[in-house]
Amino acid sequence: MRIQGLGVIDEATLELAEGFTVVTGETGAGKTMVVTGLHLLGGGRAEASRVRNGADKAVVEGRFMAPAGSPAAKVAEEVGGEPDDDGSVIAVRTVGADGRSRAHLGGRSVPVGVLSELAEQLLAVHGQNDQLRLLRPTEQRAVLDRFAGDDVGAPLRKYQKLREEWLRVAAELTERTERSRELAREADLLRHGLAEINAVDPKPGEDVELHDEARRLADADQLREAATGAQYAVSGSPEGDPDIPGALGLIGEARRRLASSEDPKLRDLEPRLVEAETLLADVGAEIVGYLEHLDADPARLEQVLARQAELKSLTRKYAADVDGVIAWAADASARLAGLDTSDEALAALAARRDELAVELAGYAQQVTAERVAAAEELGKAVSEELTGLAMPHATVEVAVRPRVAEAGDAQALNVGGQLLHAGASGVDDVELRLISHPGAPALPVHKGASGGELSRVMLALEVVLSHSDPVPTLVFDEVDAGVGGRAAVEVGRRLARLARSHQVIVVTHLPQVAAFADRHLVVDKTADGVLTRSGVRVLDESQRVVELARMLAGMDSTDTGRAHAEELLAAAKADKESVPVVRRKKRK
Repeated sequence: MRIQGLGVIDEATLELAEGFTVVTGETGAGKTMVVTGLHLLGGGRAEASRVRNGADKAVVEGRFMAPAGSPAAKVAEEVGGEPDDDGSVIAVRTVGADGRSRAHLGGRSVPVGVLSELAEQLLAVHGQNDQLRLLRPTEQRAVLDRFAGDDVGAPLRKYQKLREEWLRVAAELTERTERSRELAREADLLRHGLAEINAVDPKPGEDVELHDEARRLADADQLREAATGAQYAVSGSPEGDPDIPGALGLIGEARRRLASSEDPKLRDLEPRLVEAETLLADVGAEIVGYLEHLDADPARLEQVLARQAELKSLTRKYAADVDGVIAWAADASARLAGLDTSDEALAALAARRDELAVELAGYAQQVTAERVAAAEELGKAVSEELTGLAMPHATVEVAVRPRVAEAGDAQALNVGGQLLHAGASGVDDVELRLISHPGAPALPVHKGASGGELSRVMLALEVVLSHSDPVPTLVFDEVDAGVGGRAAVEVGRRLARLARSHQVIVVTHLPQVAAFADRHLVVDKTADGVLTRSGVRVLDESQRVVELARMLAGMDSTDTGRAHAEELLAAAKADKESVPVVRRKKRK
């Protein structure tokens, strides 16, 4: 990943290892900008305040491995992004000093949402804010459902689809019942309008046709005079008056004169007069046909005018033209079908609502049963992780409780003889509880855990969830806050084991955690009296010793501090080499 102009970082390139990469640095050096950059690459919110002072923009560029055929590769393909020769795809996010943001993927400009879709397949960022969010009941239910996978997901999707129809039918029944008088009046008006329209029975485009016909009938004498004059001009007098030869007669005379000429050039013009004569003959025939069908019948004109009056009575009330009246009638018929407030219609709706409720309750019970089974597994798995995080006597349990409906709840559902609130996520409340030691009461984690214990509980939860999460890269931003001593060593050990199956990136201030990393990056800060700049560099073994000694209460300048750092590195290396790769089985 390459960062330019983000916060205190002027320009830096991060070379992230496949396993466990740790990022350290002094307070204020810009470690959090690494996580901010990952958030931006993942389609996170862009803020102008993140742009470095004096820079016109901040740029974050990341290279993601997206094998052909993978979900991430499909995201890039759908927007026309092209992978590099090694199969990787490059994502770029630019944030201007004015707050405007742009995104690119595989060389193509894309909406920021596309980067979010890519990140969903490749990247999960966990920080202290995520820990606080996990304390919310809705988030705890989402965590359990994520762990359960399709066991809960499949019946939950069916429940949600059925719930939409159940709510719609219930709302329609309520509306028809409570507004029966108002709806009955509206239905009467619609029926009256439809009866009036059906009595006239207008046809599409009829008003336009009648308008044209009425004009012809009213102007028949003038039209006949004009057509007759045109007929004389084309064909000549019907009595054969030589003084009125017409155009056809004149052209015929011209043909004879040209045909009898001795000059070939004049004779060559004669065929063109033949064409003109043919065209005029066709026009003359059409004029004759027009005169034959020209109707001056006063009775027909009266009928047309009467029909126009009928149609106008409709267009004054319902629409600007006949086609609009017909469309109004179609809409009114559809609306009327939904305004039936008869006892039979209301009874049919009530029966449908009750039928849907029974079916919905069945899916709700199925979701609950799957959650209860998954909750037991999740509690055991997290408790096992806590044993390895220096909390051997602590136990986590995941409680699934029915959410009882309150009085007057419009979404109350009878499930197993109990009225429960049928929310969008089912009828359950989920709560993470901590039993700090045998005999202690089970308390909600935010009440039963200290700051350090809460961090370890959340880390244990993330470790467990990671085994059921297909995302290959996990980022932890100081999730070890409040942890120290032996517990910090266990946190580092757990992260290292997690890195056996995932790419793990950790921002930390704990040397015990940093010692377990496969690659160590440090964020350095320099100041020239005017500007403060930060950069990122990879540490070799000797440099790691110095950095770890600094993290050990600033002991980088003492032999004791360095010896302690070397001992910490050696112990972490030995621990990693001695532990076999263990992968937790996914839920079936």
